[in-house]
Amino acid sequence: MHTLYGTTILAVKNGKKICIGGDGQVTFGNSVLKHRAKKIRRLYQDKVLAGFAGATADAFTLFERFEKKLEQYNGNIARSAVELAKDWRSDKILRRLEAMLVVGNEEHLFIISGNGDVIEPDDDVTAIGSGGSFALAAARALLRHSNLKTGDIVRQAMEIAAEICIYTNSEICVEEL
Repeated sequence: MHTLYGTTILAVKNGKKICIGGDGQVTFGNSVLKHRAKKIRRLYQDKVLAGFAGATADAFTLFERFEKKLEQYNGNIARSAVELAKDWRSDKILRRLEAMLVVGNEEHLFIISGNGDVIEPDDDVTAIGSGGSFALAAARALLRHSNLKTGDIVRQAMEIAAEICIYTNSEICVEEL
């Protein structure tokens, strides 16, 4: 997987609860253009959460395509993720999109990439973007060594990532299902 700059998205699934957090920073080169962008969406009748890293316009296209797949496959997130990845990899226009998605519901958590990857993490924790590794490490440590609730783990891990990654700010948005 290649690094996408300008954001951090972290997802933690704990039992039937899914929580995705994202920072609000939008950068262009070495300038910050926006501090409070919302990079997480509720999809398919508020039953699915999705977050993006990468180019904003590309992400909106992917959100729309993914939601259409969810509608087409009656909310089956696994099938929708695979079908989106297949389209994304094979379509000449979609293939040029520069973004990644993290999607989840009460049953599954996936990373979807333009390379055709649909990855379900072994431990129900995943992250993308430039600060993804920092947030992932912090979330895993908090899961193992604290009694924090899922949303608090995501928020704390995102705050740690914001302290380390210059492309991640502390304007954190957390969504839970």
